[in-house]
Amino acid sequence: MKTVNHWIGGKTVEGASGNYGPVTDPATGEVTTQVALASADEVDAAVQVAKEAFLTWGQSSLAARTKVLFAYRALLDANRDAIAALITAEHGKVHSDALGEVARGLEIVELACGITTQLKGELSTSVSNRVDVSSIRQPLGVVAGITPFNFPAMVPMWMFPLAVACGNTFILKPSEKDPSAANKLAELASEAGLPAGVLNVVHGDKVAVDALLAHPGIAAVSFVGSTPIARHIHTTASANGKRVQALGGAKNHMLVLPDADLDAAADAAVSAAYGSAGERCMAISAVVAVGAIGDELVERIRERAEKIKIGPGNDPTSEMGPLITAAHRDKVASYVKGAADQGAEVVLDGTGFTVEGNEKGHWIGLSLLDRVKTDSDAYRDEIFGPVLCVLRAETYEEGVALINASPFGNGTAIFTRDGGAARRFQLEIEAGMVGVNVPIPVPVGYHSFGGWKDSLFGDHHIYGNDGIHFYTRGKVVTTRWPDPAEGHIGVDLGFPRNH
Repeated sequence: MKTVNHWIGGKTVEGASGNYGPVTDPATGEVTTQVALASADEVDAAVQVAKEAFLTWGQSSLAARTKVLFAYRALLDANRDAIAALITAEHGKVHSDALGEVARGLEIVELACGITTQLKGELSTSVSNRVDVSSIRQPLGVVAGITPFNFPAMVPMWMFPLAVACGNTFILKPSEKDPSAANKLAELASEAGLPAGVLNVVHGDKVAVDALLAHPGIAAVSFVGSTPIARHIHTTASANGKRVQALGGAKNHMLVLPDADLDAAADAAVSAAYGSAGERCMAISAVVAVGAIGDELVERIRERAEKIKIGPGNDPTSEMGPLITAAHRDKVASYVKGAADQGAEVVLDGTGFTVEGNEKGHWIGLSLLDRVKTDSDAYRDEIFGPVLCVLRAETYEEGVALINASPFGNGTAIFTRDGGAARRFQLEIEAGMVGVNVPIPVPVGYHSFGGWKDSLFGDHHIYGNDGIHFYTRGKVVTTRWPDPAEGHIGVDLGFPRNH
């Protein structure tokens, strides 16, 4: 059986704890790999390696860093298919979706390649008599990233390329459910010339996470995952004096107004709800139909959903793959099975779906729930599977109030032909990312990604300018050089004068 070990100091390091976790092929249900689970001592060893590497990397020139990043970008581009194949084998998403994940991660690598302009400081000359003031940004030191199973390549690439471009060294703790992509990313970085110890991958479970949160040698922690864990990460790491950005869960809404193009809205709802089997933090999981269009919109969504082909991710004809684990599949199914008892109309029930020849895979079909109540479990919880809830509202104002009442505020969208309504929506809605006739408004790399309310803990969004600010700290330098022709000034106990 294949074993995934740690990557520390530019090389593979075998696990020393004796603990291993199973990695399953979601399409077959078979355990294909085991992953080493690090102890606190192994985490400490990785931190020490990263601290040593920071002494040199943190002082390296921007030219040296960008040279590595440009080479890394080329290697990632050449290995897109290989990385996507690892994602499909362990996560289950179809190959085209996995390729899209790699492409979105590459956007941040490309942003990091331009770090020379992003790290420019500021200078004010002659703020007083021969006094200049400059502002600069410097790296933090050793930083860590804890990433989820649903995007095992993209989310790590949202973190470490910017972190190392800013001069930090990085420890990545990927999900133990699909760990191989992380090692591939680290191996390619080493091949691109990244010095040993600058990027390290430590696999593990809660033991490794807790060790990272408590370790005094780590200056900052980035996290993407569920809201309860994001809250724990933020509370614990902050209490240990670390800078934290912790992105939590979501219940993303799509408001469909009566004037919307219903075909476009139905296409968008199906794509955004069921893509990647609904295992996206930016998936549309709740559609709010306004006015009399609800029945027609639901019917158009149903027609499209019934045509989606579900199968193994490595089958080019598959449009949706399995869920990551059998336990997660069963949890998702429980929401569908309980929906009718809580007042919903089950338009499509995908809980009995299977694939012939792969019956032990973690399969579930597409489910569509109509007239869902806001106090039902299917609406209140982040299901993280191919389940779309439809709610009804009589007016635009009622729909906005419904969405704003949600404790989550990650992303939301409006479908309308009315520019005035769209403008109101983007200003009135309480969410960090908004789409206008765009169902999944994930920002491009040079803007930042992040939600509001229970979808984000910490002050900084991820990547973009926020990411660069998160991985650096500001310093202001005030300088005075006396004129050689001027005599000795003497003691002055007054407050420094600016005139």
